[in-house]
Amino acid sequence: MNRRLFTFAILSSFMLFGCDNTATVSAPEGEATSEKVTAANDDPISIGYSDWPGWVAWQIAIDKGWFDEAGVNVEFQWFDYSASLSAFASNQLDAISVTNGDNLVNAASGSEGIIILVNDYSAGNDQIIAKPGITSIADLKGKSIGVEKGLVDHLLLNSALTDNGLTEADVTLVNATTNELPQVFTNDSIDAVSIWQPNANQALKNVPSAKAIYTSADKPGLIYDTLAVSPASLSAHKAEYAKIIQVWGKVVNYINDPATRDDAISIMSNKVNVPAEQYKDFLNGTKLMSLEDNKKVFEKSDALSSIYGSSYHVNQFNIDNQIYDQQLDIDKLIYPNLITQ
Repeated sequence: MNRRLFTFAILSSFMLFGCDNTATVSAPEGEATSEKVTAANDDPISIGYSDWPGWVAWQIAIDKGWFDEAGVNVEFQWFDYSASLSAFASNQLDAISVTNGDNLVNAASGSEGIIILVNDYSAGNDQIIAKPGITSIADLKGKSIGVEKGLVDHLLLNSALTDNGLTEADVTLVNATTNELPQVFTNDSIDAVSIWQPNANQALKNVPSAKAIYTSADKPGLIYDTLAVSPASLSAHKAEYAKIIQVWGKVVNYINDPATRDDAISIMSNKVNVPAEQYKDFLNGTKLMSLEDNKKVFEKSDALSSIYGSSYHVNQFNIDNQIYDQQLDIDKLIYPNLITQ
């Protein structure tokens, strides 16, 4: 479920992390694999997707042949998440599965993606986990917290502190890559970690009696997972993207229908080689967005219930943490028309 590792080769000039306990991060390597859905012509729409439930769900439509039925020529390419960002930045993909926050960082580096669909929001898979004796965010005052600075669980931690009357000045942040945090958590000097699944489960296993004291379920809409399209591809293929969105609605219905949910989970868990029972837990921590949900989330407001409001919030967080230094035009990076038409 490694959906949020920035492509530091692209973004290094924007990521100005502090020097305390900073770990060196490199983008994971690995070649993409493709699922070509139809051979109607030689130029299918290419979409990068990665290991996160809201994106793995596309596999249902691929396996069921629903894109063929919809008459849309699309090729889904499977990536390590950060590699997909690199591919999109180098114009190897027409569209990408990306968090709304990472989409902003891409845009700041010159690789604009226009959000046309919200697949889901994190509803518990991102967690702040604390050692025994710490039972609330307020208890973190004066404590040391492991987090990968600049990524979405730094955003989660920042929001949790703010909501409880604290600031980052009240705690000590220890920077480490997310996949290292379960081991970092075993260090006596670390009191808590801010981390996403499945690393969160590993952290809980590593420290007996540790527990999650705050999760993304406490802040719905803070972290959205989306489909973002290059401006050129969107301009050329609006009709095709409208069909892709309709297929997404069919996918969500298939997952949510009790009669077909087990088959849906089987397809998704097989794609990522995770036992179906375990995958149910991951899926439960992900609020999939139906087409009706999308109509609501694309309504413009400053609230986190809106993709606009959430992105405004992340934009300010990125500025405050020197991920980039100029406010982005959020409205330019969101295209609601295909959902609202």
